[in-house]
Amino acid sequence: MMSQNRNATLLLLCIVFLSWRICQGGKILIVPLEGSHWVNMDIMIKALHSDGHSVDVIRTNQSWYILDGFPHYKTITVPVVEAFNHDFINPILKKIIEIERGESSFLSFASLQVEMFDAMFNMHRIISTMARSMLKDKDFMDMLKERQYDFVFTDPAWGAGVLLAHALKLPLVYNVRWITSGEGHMAIVPSPLSYIPMTGSGLSDKMTFTQRFKNLLFYLIWQFQDGVFINHQYQAVCDEVFGSEVRYRELLQGADIWLMRADFVFEFPRPTMPNVIYIGGFQCKPAKPLPEDLEEFVQSSGEHGVIIMSLGTFVSELPADITNEIAAAFAKLPQKVIWRHKGSKPATLGNNTLLVDWMPQNDLLGHPKIKLFVAHGGTNGVQEAIYHGVPVVGLPVFFDQYDNLLRLEERGAAQILTLATVDKDNIFLNAIQTVLNEPSYRTNMQRLSRLHRDTPMKPLDSALFWIEFVIRHKGAAHLRTESYKMPWYSYHSVDIVLFLAGALLLVLLTAFMLIKCLCITVRKNKVKGE
Repeated sequence: MMSQNRNATLLLLCIVFLSWRICQGGKILIVPLEGSHWVNMDIMIKALHSDGHSVDVIRTNQSWYILDGFPHYKTITVPVVEAFNHDFINPILKKIIEIERGESSFLSFASLQVEMFDAMFNMHRIISTMARSMLKDKDFMDMLKERQYDFVFTDPAWGAGVLLAHALKLPLVYNVRWITSGEGHMAIVPSPLSYIPMTGSGLSDKMTFTQRFKNLLFYLIWQFQDGVFINHQYQAVCDEVFGSEVRYRELLQGADIWLMRADFVFEFPRPTMPNVIYIGGFQCKPAKPLPEDLEEFVQSSGEHGVIIMSLGTFVSELPADITNEIAAAFAKLPQKVIWRHKGSKPATLGNNTLLVDWMPQNDLLGHPKIKLFVAHGGTNGVQEAIYHGVPVVGLPVFFDQYDNLLRLEERGAAQILTLATVDKDNIFLNAIQTVLNEPSYRTNMQRLSRLHRDTPMKPLDSALFWIEFVIRHKGAAHLRTESYKMPWYSYHSVDIVLFLAGALLLVLLTAFMLIKCLCITVRKNKVKGE
Protein backbone atom coordinates (compact mmCIF):
# COMPACT_ATOMS: atom_id res chain seq x y z
CA MET A 1 0.00 0.00 0.00
CA MET A 2 2.82 2.36 0.91
CA SER A 3 4.57 1.48 -2.37
CA GLN A 4 1.40 2.35 -4.32
CA ASN A 5 1.06 5.68 -2.48
CA ARG A 6 4.73 6.46 -3.17
CA ASN A 7 4.29 5.68 -6.87
CA ALA A 8 1.15 7.84 -7.02
CA THR A 9 2.99 10.71 -5.33
CA LEU A 10 5.93 10.44 -7.75
CA LEU A 11 3.52 10.38 -10.69
CA LEU A 12 1.73 13.47 -9.37
CA LEU A 13 5.05 15.28 -8.89
CA CYS A 14 6.13 14.38 -12.44
CA ILE A 15 2.86 15.74 -13.82
CA VAL A 16 3.23 18.97 -11.82
CA PHE A 17 6.88 19.34 -12.89
CA LEU A 18 6.08 18.78 -16.55
CA SER A 19 3.14 21.18 -16.35
CA TRP A 20 5.39 23.79 -14.72
CA ARG A 21 7.98 23.41 -17.52
CA ILE A 22 5.28 23.83 -20.16
CA CYS A 23 3.92 26.92 -18.41
CA GLN A 24 7.44 28.36 -18.11
CA GLY A 25 8.26 27.70 -21.77
CA GLY A 26 8.39 30.74 -24.03
CA LYS A 27 6.51 31.42 -27.26
CA ILE A 28 8.99 32.28 -29.98
CA LEU A 29 8.38 33.63 -33.47
CA ILE A 30 11.17 32.72 -35.89
CA VAL A 31 11.85 34.42 -39.22
CA PRO A 32 14.69 32.36 -40.76
CA LEU A 33 16.73 32.26 -43.95
CA GLU A 34 16.82 29.45 -46.47
CA GLY A 35 19.68 27.10 -47.39
CA SER A 36 22.50 26.42 -44.95
CA HIS A 37 21.24 29.23 -42.69
CA TRP A 38 18.08 27.21 -42.10
CA VAL A 39 20.10 24.07 -41.36
CA ASN A 40 21.73 25.65 -38.30
CA MET A 41 18.55 27.52 -37.28
CA ASP A 42 16.72 24.18 -37.28
CA ILE A 43 19.29 22.80 -34.83
CA MET A 44 18.57 25.75 -32.54
CA ILE A 45 14.80 25.19 -32.87
CA LYS A 46 15.14 21.52 -31.87
CA ALA A 47 17.06 22.57 -28.76
CA LEU A 48 14.43 25.21 -27.89
CA HIS A 49 11.65 22.66 -28.35
CA SER A 50 13.49 20.20 -26.07
CA ASP A 51 13.64 22.93 -23.41
CA GLY A 52 9.85 23.29 -23.49
CA HIS A 53 9.50 26.34 -25.74
CA SER A 54 6.82 26.73 -28.39
CA VAL A 55 8.17 27.75 -31.79
CA ASP A 56 6.38 29.16 -34.83
CA VAL A 57 8.35 29.58 -38.06
CA ILE A 58 7.40 31.99 -40.84
CA ARG A 59 8.10 30.63 -44.30
CA THR A 60 6.91 31.28 -47.86
CA ASN A 61 4.67 29.03 -49.94
CA GLN A 62 7.70 28.48 -52.20
CA SER A 63 10.07 27.58 -49.37
CA TRP A 64 13.27 25.81 -50.38
CA TYR A 65 14.27 24.08 -47.13
CA ILE A 66 11.63 24.93 -44.51
CA LEU A 67 9.10 22.10 -44.62
CA ASP A 68 5.84 21.55 -42.76
CA GLY A 69 4.77 18.69 -40.51
CA PHE A 70 7.59 18.53 -37.95
CA PRO A 71 6.89 18.18 -34.22
CA HIS A 72 9.48 20.72 -33.01
CA TYR A 73 7.93 23.72 -34.79
CA LYS A 74 4.77 24.93 -36.49
CA THR A 75 4.83 26.87 -39.73
CA ILE A 76 3.08 30.08 -40.68
CA THR A 77 3.03 30.23 -44.48
CA VAL A 78 3.15 33.56 -46.34
CA PRO A 79 2.09 33.49 -50.01
CA VAL A 80 4.62 35.12 -52.35
CA VAL A 81 5.09 35.42 -56.10
CA GLU A 82 8.90 35.21 -55.94
CA ALA A 83 11.11 33.41 -53.43
CA PHE A 84 14.77 32.81 -52.64
CA ASN A 85 15.33 29.23 -53.81
CA HIS A 86 17.32 27.11 -56.30
CA ASP A 87 15.61 28.81 -59.25
CA PHE A 88 16.89 32.15 -57.94
CA ILE A 89 20.41 31.14 -56.87
CA ASN A 90 21.51 28.71 -59.62
CA PRO A 91 21.71 31.23 -62.52
CA ILE A 92 23.64 33.64 -60.27
CA LEU A 93 26.15 30.95 -59.26
CA LYS A 94 26.72 29.95 -62.89
CA LYS A 95 27.52 33.56 -63.80
CA ILE A 96 29.83 33.99 -60.81
CA ILE A 97 31.71 30.76 -61.63
CA GLU A 98 32.07 31.86 -65.25
CA ILE A 99 33.46 35.26 -64.23
CA GLU A 100 35.86 33.80 -61.63
CA ARG A 101 37.25 31.32 -64.17
CA GLY A 102 38.09 34.11 -66.61
CA GLU A 103 41.34 36.04 -66.69
CA SER A 104 42.06 37.98 -63.54
CA SER A 105 41.75 41.68 -64.35
CA PHE A 106 40.04 44.84 -63.24
CA LEU A 107 37.27 44.09 -65.74
CA SER A 108 36.60 40.65 -64.22
CA PHE A 109 36.64 42.19 -60.71
CA ALA A 110 34.15 44.86 -61.83
CA SER A 111 31.96 42.25 -63.53
CA LEU A 112 31.89 40.15 -60.36
CA GLN A 113 30.92 43.18 -58.26
CA VAL A 114 28.12 44.10 -60.69
CA GLU A 115 26.82 40.52 -60.56
CA MET A 116 26.87 40.56 -56.75
CA PHE A 117 25.16 43.98 -56.64
CA ASP A 118 22.41 42.70 -58.92
CA ALA A 119 21.97 39.51 -56.87
CA MET A 120 21.80 41.42 -53.58
CA PHE A 121 19.34 43.94 -54.98
CA ASN A 122 16.98 41.25 -56.26
CA MET A 123 17.23 39.12 -53.12
CA HIS A 124 16.35 42.03 -50.84
CA ARG A 125 13.66 43.20 -53.26
CA ILE A 126 11.98 39.81 -52.84
CA ILE A 127 12.28 39.93 -49.04
CA SER A 128 11.12 43.54 -48.70
CA THR A 129 8.08 42.70 -50.84
CA MET A 130 7.34 39.77 -48.53
CA ALA A 131 7.74 42.02 -45.47
CA ARG A 132 5.44 44.66 -46.93
CA SER A 133 2.71 42.11 -47.65
CA MET A 134 2.93 40.72 -44.08
CA LEU A 135 2.92 44.11 -42.36
CA LYS A 136 0.00 45.47 -44.40
CA ASP A 137 -2.14 42.36 -43.89
CA LYS A 138 -4.24 43.35 -40.85
CA ASP A 139 -5.66 39.85 -40.27
CA PHE A 140 -2.18 38.33 -40.41
CA MET A 141 -0.72 40.86 -37.96
CA ASP A 142 -3.70 40.52 -35.60
CA MET A 143 -3.18 36.76 -35.60
CA LEU A 144 0.49 37.19 -34.64
CA LYS A 145 -0.37 39.68 -31.88
CA GLU A 146 -3.00 37.35 -30.42
CA ARG A 147 -0.38 34.63 -29.98
CA GLN A 148 1.57 36.87 -27.56
CA TYR A 149 5.09 35.86 -28.48
CA ASP A 150 7.93 36.56 -26.06
CA PHE A 151 10.36 37.69 -28.76
CA VAL A 152 11.28 37.45 -32.44
CA PHE A 153 14.26 35.26 -33.35
CA THR A 154 15.67 35.94 -36.80
CA ASP A 155 18.71 35.77 -39.05
CA PRO A 156 19.30 39.44 -40.00
CA ALA A 157 20.89 38.67 -43.36
CA TRP A 158 17.28 39.28 -44.42
CA GLY A 159 15.37 42.24 -43.05
CA ALA A 160 11.83 40.83 -42.75
CA GLY A 161 12.27 39.63 -39.16
CA VAL A 162 13.70 42.97 -38.06
CA LEU A 163 10.66 44.84 -39.40
CA LEU A 164 8.22 42.30 -37.96
CA ALA A 165 9.72 42.59 -34.46
CA HIS A 166 9.26 46.37 -34.55
CA ALA A 167 5.65 46.05 -35.73
CA LEU A 168 4.86 43.57 -32.93
CA LYS A 169 6.82 45.63 -30.34
CA LEU A 170 8.78 42.54 -29.28
CA PRO A 171 12.39 42.02 -28.16
CA LEU A 172 14.69 40.93 -30.97
CA VAL A 173 17.36 38.18 -30.91
CA TYR A 174 19.68 37.38 -33.82
CA ASN A 175 21.16 34.10 -35.01
CA VAL A 176 23.79 36.03 -36.91
CA ARG A 177 26.94 36.06 -38.94
CA TRP A 178 25.71 38.38 -41.69
CA ILE A 179 23.31 41.30 -41.76
CA THR A 180 21.68 42.92 -44.76
CA SER A 181 24.69 45.22 -45.17
CA GLY A 182 27.53 42.73 -44.62
CA GLU A 183 29.34 41.14 -41.66
CA GLY A 184 27.42 41.42 -38.39
CA HIS A 185 30.11 43.07 -36.26
CA MET A 186 30.32 46.04 -38.62
CA ALA A 187 26.86 47.23 -37.56
CA ILE A 188 27.39 47.71 -33.82
CA VAL A 189 31.05 47.14 -32.91
CA PRO A 190 34.01 49.52 -33.40
CA SER A 191 35.79 48.06 -36.43
CA PRO A 192 39.06 49.86 -37.29
CA LEU A 193 39.91 49.17 -40.92
CA SER A 194 43.61 49.08 -40.03
CA TYR A 195 43.26 45.52 -38.68
CA ILE A 196 39.65 44.41 -39.31
CA PRO A 197 39.58 42.90 -42.84
CA MET A 198 36.46 43.48 -44.90
CA THR A 199 34.57 40.51 -46.34
CA GLY A 200 35.73 39.85 -49.89
CA SER A 201 39.07 41.59 -49.45
CA GLY A 202 40.99 38.34 -48.95
CA LEU A 203 43.05 40.02 -46.23
CA SER A 204 44.11 39.00 -42.74
CA ASP A 205 44.41 41.18 -39.64
CA LYS A 206 48.05 41.98 -40.51
CA MET A 207 48.05 44.46 -43.39
CA THR A 208 50.64 46.50 -45.24
CA PHE A 209 49.91 50.05 -46.41
CA THR A 210 48.75 48.75 -49.81
CA GLN A 211 46.52 46.15 -48.18
CA ARG A 212 44.98 48.73 -45.86
CA PHE A 213 44.21 50.82 -48.93
CA LYS A 214 42.56 47.76 -50.51
CA ASN A 215 40.61 47.16 -47.30
CA LEU A 216 39.32 50.74 -47.40
CA LEU A 217 38.28 50.21 -51.02
CA PHE A 218 36.25 47.13 -50.08
CA TYR A 219 34.68 49.03 -47.17
CA LEU A 220 33.53 51.71 -49.62
CA ILE A 221 32.17 49.03 -51.97
CA TRP A 222 30.14 47.50 -49.10
CA GLN A 223 28.85 50.94 -48.09
CA PHE A 224 27.91 51.69 -51.70
CA GLN A 225 26.11 48.35 -52.04
CA ASP A 226 24.17 48.88 -48.83
CA GLY A 227 23.27 52.50 -49.53
CA VAL A 228 22.27 52.08 -53.17
CA PHE A 229 20.94 48.53 -53.45
CA ILE A 230 19.78 47.31 -50.03
CA ASN A 231 18.99 49.75 -47.22
CA HIS A 232 16.64 51.98 -49.19
CA GLN A 233 14.41 48.99 -50.05
CA TYR A 234 13.75 48.24 -46.38
CA GLN A 235 13.56 51.95 -45.57
CA ALA A 236 10.80 52.26 -48.19
CA VAL A 237 8.82 49.62 -46.24
CA CYS A 238 9.43 51.56 -43.00
CA ASP A 239 8.27 54.82 -44.64
CA GLU A 240 5.13 53.14 -45.97
CA VAL A 241 4.15 51.19 -42.85
CA PHE A 242 5.69 52.96 -39.83
CA GLY A 243 6.44 56.48 -41.04
CA SER A 244 9.64 58.18 -42.19
CA GLU A 245 10.81 58.85 -38.61
CA VAL A 246 11.50 55.11 -38.17
CA ARG A 247 14.93 54.30 -39.63
CA TYR A 248 15.56 50.74 -40.77
CA ARG A 249 19.26 50.93 -39.90
CA GLU A 250 18.40 51.77 -36.28
CA LEU A 251 15.96 48.86 -36.11
CA LEU A 252 18.68 46.55 -37.45
CA GLN A 253 21.24 47.76 -34.91
CA GLY A 254 18.81 47.68 -31.99
CA ALA A 255 18.57 43.92 -31.37
CA ASP A 256 18.80 42.84 -27.73
CA ILE A 257 21.11 39.84 -28.22
CA TRP A 258 23.40 38.96 -31.14
CA LEU A 259 24.14 35.20 -31.11
CA MET A 260 27.24 35.36 -33.31
CA ARG A 261 28.09 32.21 -35.28
CA ALA A 262 31.84 32.64 -34.78
CA ASP A 263 34.44 32.39 -32.04
CA PHE A 264 37.96 33.70 -31.58
CA VAL A 265 39.53 30.36 -32.43
CA PHE A 266 38.18 31.04 -35.92
CA GLU A 267 37.77 34.84 -36.04
CA PHE A 268 40.61 37.36 -35.94
CA PRO A 269 40.77 39.23 -32.59
CA ARG A 270 38.65 42.39 -32.60
CA PRO A 271 36.56 44.68 -30.35
CA THR A 272 33.11 43.44 -29.35
CA MET A 273 30.04 44.38 -27.28
CA PRO A 274 28.39 42.83 -24.17
CA ASN A 275 25.26 41.78 -26.09
CA VAL A 276 27.29 39.86 -28.70
CA ILE A 277 27.39 36.22 -27.58
CA TYR A 278 29.77 33.93 -29.48
CA ILE A 279 28.27 30.54 -30.38
CA GLY A 280 30.59 29.43 -33.18
CA GLY A 281 30.29 25.69 -33.75
CA PHE A 282 27.03 25.35 -31.82
CA GLN A 283 25.82 22.88 -34.45
CA CYS A 284 28.83 20.60 -33.94
CA LYS A 285 28.57 17.45 -31.85
CA PRO A 286 30.36 14.11 -31.37
CA ALA A 287 30.08 11.81 -34.35
CA LYS A 288 27.36 9.16 -34.46
CA PRO A 289 27.91 5.74 -36.09
CA LEU A 290 27.75 5.84 -39.90
CA PRO A 291 25.17 3.92 -41.93
CA GLU A 292 26.35 0.37 -42.51
CA ASP A 293 27.15 0.78 -46.22
CA LEU A 294 29.09 4.00 -45.63
CA GLU A 295 31.01 2.50 -42.69
CA GLU A 296 31.96 -0.46 -44.87
CA PHE A 297 33.29 1.88 -47.57
CA VAL A 298 35.25 3.93 -45.02
CA GLN A 299 36.80 0.81 -43.44
CA SER A 300 37.84 -0.46 -46.87
CA SER A 301 40.30 2.46 -47.09
CA GLY A 302 42.75 0.66 -44.82
CA GLU A 303 45.69 2.67 -43.51
CA HIS A 304 45.34 5.36 -46.18
CA GLY A 305 42.05 6.72 -44.85
CA VAL A 306 39.31 8.75 -46.52
CA ILE A 307 38.87 12.19 -48.08
CA ILE A 308 35.43 13.79 -48.11
CA MET A 309 34.31 16.59 -50.44
CA SER A 310 31.24 18.82 -50.26
CA LEU A 311 30.46 22.25 -51.70
CA GLY A 312 27.49 22.90 -49.43
CA THR A 313 23.81 23.54 -50.06
CA PHE A 314 24.07 26.30 -52.68
CA VAL A 315 26.44 24.73 -55.22
CA SER A 316 24.68 21.74 -56.75
CA GLU A 317 27.27 21.12 -59.46
CA LEU A 318 30.43 22.57 -61.01
CA PRO A 319 31.23 22.83 -64.74
CA ALA A 320 32.01 19.46 -66.32
CA ASP A 321 35.68 20.17 -67.06
CA ILE A 322 36.32 21.08 -63.41
CA THR A 323 34.55 17.98 -62.08
CA ASN A 324 36.52 15.81 -64.50
CA GLU A 325 39.79 17.34 -63.30
CA ILE A 326 38.80 16.81 -59.66
CA ALA A 327 37.72 13.21 -60.32
CA ALA A 328 40.98 12.49 -62.18
CA ALA A 329 43.00 13.87 -59.26
CA PHE A 330 41.08 11.75 -56.76
CA ALA A 331 41.64 8.65 -58.93
CA LYS A 332 45.43 9.05 -58.51
CA LEU A 333 45.26 8.94 -54.71
CA PRO A 334 45.56 5.84 -52.51
CA GLN A 335 42.82 7.21 -50.23
CA LYS A 336 39.13 6.47 -50.67
CA VAL A 337 36.95 9.51 -51.47
CA ILE A 338 33.34 10.32 -50.59
CA TRP A 339 32.11 13.16 -52.80
CA ARG A 340 28.76 14.87 -52.42
CA HIS A 341 28.04 15.46 -56.09
CA LYS A 342 24.96 16.20 -58.16
CA GLY A 343 24.77 16.14 -61.92
CA SER A 344 26.41 13.91 -64.50
CA LYS A 345 28.96 11.34 -63.40
CA PRO A 346 32.48 12.60 -64.21
CA ALA A 347 34.09 10.66 -67.08
CA THR A 348 37.37 10.38 -65.16
CA LEU A 349 35.85 8.98 -61.95
CA GLY A 350 38.10 6.41 -60.28
CA ASN A 351 37.12 3.22 -58.46
CA ASN A 352 38.20 4.78 -55.17
CA THR A 353 35.55 7.53 -55.32
CA LEU A 354 31.96 7.22 -54.07
CA LEU A 355 29.45 9.82 -55.33
CA VAL A 356 26.54 10.59 -52.98
CA ASP A 357 23.59 13.01 -53.08
CA TRP A 358 23.85 13.60 -49.34
CA MET A 359 26.23 12.61 -46.58
CA PRO A 360 26.27 12.86 -42.77
CA GLN A 361 29.04 15.45 -42.85
CA ASN A 362 29.47 15.92 -39.10
CA ASP A 363 29.57 12.16 -38.48
CA LEU A 364 32.08 11.63 -41.28
CA LEU A 365 34.35 14.42 -40.08
CA GLY A 366 34.36 12.82 -36.64
CA HIS A 367 35.38 9.41 -37.99
CA PRO A 368 39.02 8.50 -37.18
CA LYS A 369 39.74 7.46 -40.78
CA ILE A 370 38.92 10.88 -42.29
CA LYS A 371 42.19 12.52 -43.37
CA LEU A 372 41.06 15.59 -45.34
CA PHE A 373 38.01 17.74 -46.06
CA VAL A 374 37.68 19.38 -49.50
CA ALA A 375 35.22 22.20 -48.80
CA HIS A 376 33.80 25.38 -50.29
CA GLY A 377 34.36 27.34 -47.08
CA GLY A 378 30.84 27.81 -45.73
CA THR A 379 30.72 28.73 -42.04
CA ASN A 380 29.02 25.48 -40.97
CA GLY A 381 31.53 23.21 -42.73
CA VAL A 382 34.56 25.19 -41.56
CA GLN A 383 33.42 25.07 -37.93
CA GLU A 384 32.69 21.33 -38.12
CA ALA A 385 36.20 20.79 -39.53
CA ILE A 386 37.65 22.79 -36.62
CA TYR A 387 35.56 20.87 -34.07
CA HIS A 388 36.77 17.50 -35.37
CA GLY A 389 40.33 18.62 -36.17
CA VAL A 390 40.28 17.75 -39.89
CA PRO A 391 42.53 19.85 -42.21
CA VAL A 392 40.98 21.46 -45.27
CA VAL A 393 41.66 22.07 -48.94
CA GLY A 394 39.40 24.99 -49.79
CA LEU A 395 37.61 25.64 -53.06
CA PRO A 396 35.64 28.85 -52.42
CA VAL A 397 32.91 29.90 -54.84
CA PHE A 398 31.46 33.22 -53.66
CA PHE A 399 30.70 35.71 -50.86
CA ASP A 400 32.46 34.97 -47.52
CA GLN A 401 33.83 31.54 -48.38
CA TYR A 402 37.35 32.68 -49.29
CA ASP A 403 37.55 34.78 -46.12
CA ASN A 404 36.47 31.82 -43.96
CA LEU A 405 39.12 29.59 -45.51
CA LEU A 406 41.73 32.34 -45.20
CA ARG A 407 41.30 32.24 -41.42
CA LEU A 408 42.22 28.56 -41.48
CA GLU A 409 45.10 29.09 -43.90
CA GLU A 410 46.53 31.86 -41.69
CA ARG A 411 46.59 29.34 -38.83
CA GLY A 412 48.34 26.70 -40.93
CA ALA A 413 45.33 24.36 -41.16
CA ALA A 414 44.25 24.73 -44.81
CA GLN A 415 45.26 25.44 -48.38
CA ILE A 416 43.07 27.54 -50.69
CA LEU A 417 42.56 27.05 -54.42
CA THR A 418 40.55 29.16 -56.85
CA LEU A 419 38.12 28.13 -59.56
CA ALA A 420 40.44 29.77 -62.09
CA THR A 421 43.35 27.44 -61.24
CA VAL A 422 41.80 24.22 -59.96
CA ASP A 423 41.89 22.56 -63.40
CA LYS A 424 45.45 23.66 -64.33
CA ASP A 425 48.84 21.92 -63.95
CA ASN A 426 47.75 19.37 -61.32
CA ILE A 427 47.22 22.19 -58.82
CA PHE A 428 44.28 20.42 -57.17
CA LEU A 429 46.19 17.14 -56.81
CA ASN A 430 49.30 18.88 -55.48
CA ALA A 431 47.30 20.80 -52.86
CA ILE A 432 45.66 17.61 -51.61
CA GLN A 433 48.97 15.75 -51.42
CA THR A 434 50.63 18.66 -49.60
CA VAL A 435 47.95 18.78 -46.89
CA LEU A 436 47.88 14.98 -46.58
CA ASN A 437 51.64 14.53 -46.38
CA GLU A 438 52.66 17.57 -44.34
CA PRO A 439 51.82 16.73 -40.68
CA SER A 440 51.65 20.39 -39.61
CA TYR A 441 48.23 20.88 -41.25
CA ARG A 442 46.60 18.18 -39.12
CA THR A 443 48.58 19.22 -36.04
CA ASN A 444 47.48 22.84 -36.39
CA MET A 445 43.84 21.91 -36.97
CA GLN A 446 43.79 19.61 -33.95
CA ARG A 447 45.24 22.43 -31.85
CA LEU A 448 42.34 24.65 -33.03
CA SER A 449 39.95 21.84 -32.12
CA ARG A 450 41.33 21.66 -28.57
CA LEU A 451 41.05 25.43 -28.16
CA HIS A 452 37.49 25.45 -29.53
CA ARG A 453 36.32 22.72 -27.15
CA ASP A 454 38.05 24.16 -24.06
CA THR A 455 35.21 26.42 -22.90
CA PRO A 456 33.20 26.59 -19.64
CA MET A 457 29.89 26.20 -21.50
CA LYS A 458 28.99 24.57 -24.80
CA PRO A 459 28.04 27.12 -27.50
CA LEU A 460 24.49 25.75 -27.83
CA ASP A 461 23.96 25.91 -24.06
CA SER A 462 25.19 29.49 -24.07
CA ALA A 463 22.74 30.37 -26.85
CA LEU A 464 19.85 28.77 -24.95
CA PHE A 465 20.78 30.60 -21.74
CA TRP A 466 20.69 34.02 -23.42
CA ILE A 467 17.48 33.24 -25.29
CA GLU A 468 15.80 32.31 -22.00
CA PHE A 469 17.40 35.38 -20.38
CA VAL A 470 15.53 37.53 -22.92
CA ILE A 471 12.29 35.69 -22.13
CA ARG A 472 12.73 36.13 -18.37
CA HIS A 473 13.65 39.82 -18.53
CA LYS A 474 11.60 40.91 -21.56
CA GLY A 475 14.76 41.84 -23.45
CA ALA A 476 18.33 42.83 -22.63
CA ALA A 477 18.35 46.60 -23.08
CA HIS A 478 20.98 47.06 -20.36
CA LEU A 479 23.54 45.27 -22.57
CA ARG A 480 22.70 47.24 -25.69
CA THR A 481 24.65 50.37 -26.56
CA GLU A 482 22.60 53.34 -27.73
CA SER A 483 25.45 54.63 -29.88
CA TYR A 484 23.65 53.54 -33.05
CA LYS A 485 21.14 56.35 -32.46
CA MET A 486 23.87 58.97 -32.60
CA PRO A 487 24.63 60.81 -35.86
CA TRP A 488 27.99 59.87 -37.35
CA TYR A 489 29.57 63.20 -36.48
CA SER A 490 28.64 62.77 -32.80
CA TYR A 491 29.73 59.11 -32.73
CA HIS A 492 33.19 60.05 -34.02
CA SER A 493 33.26 63.31 -31.94
CA VAL A 494 33.69 65.34 -35.13
CA ASP A 495 31.48 68.08 -33.64
CA ILE A 496 33.68 68.22 -30.52
CA VAL A 497 36.86 68.40 -32.61
CA LEU A 498 35.36 71.16 -34.77
CA PHE A 499 34.23 73.05 -31.65
CA LEU A 500 37.67 72.82 -30.05
CA ALA A 501 39.37 73.71 -33.32
CA GLY A 502 37.02 76.69 -33.69
CA ALA A 503 37.62 77.77 -30.09
CA LEU A 504 41.39 77.47 -30.54
CA LEU A 505 41.21 79.38 -33.81
CA LEU A 506 39.15 82.10 -32.10
CA VAL A 507 41.68 82.38 -29.25
CA LEU A 508 44.58 82.55 -31.71
CA LEU A 509 42.76 85.07 -33.87
CA THR A 510 41.91 87.20 -30.83
CA ALA A 511 45.52 87.03 -29.62
CA PHE A 512 46.74 87.93 -33.09
CA MET A 513 44.39 90.92 -33.29
CA LEU A 514 45.40 92.09 -29.81
CA ILE A 515 49.09 91.83 -30.68
CA LYS A 516 48.47 93.61 -33.96
CA CYS A 517 46.55 96.43 -32.22
CA LEU A 518 49.31 96.68 -29.60
CA CYS A 519 51.95 96.92 -32.30
CA ILE A 520 50.00 99.63 -34.10
CA THR A 521 49.54 101.56 -30.89
CA VAL A 522 53.25 101.31 -30.04
CA ARG A 523 54.19 102.43 -33.55
CA LYS A 524 51.87 105.45 -33.37
CA ASN A 525 53.25 106.50 -29.97
CA LYS A 526 56.78 106.17 -31.29
CA VAL A 527 55.98 108.37 -34.27
CA LYS A 528 54.41 111.01 -32.02
CA GLY A 529 57.43 110.93 -29.71
CA GLU A 530 59.79 111.64 -32.60
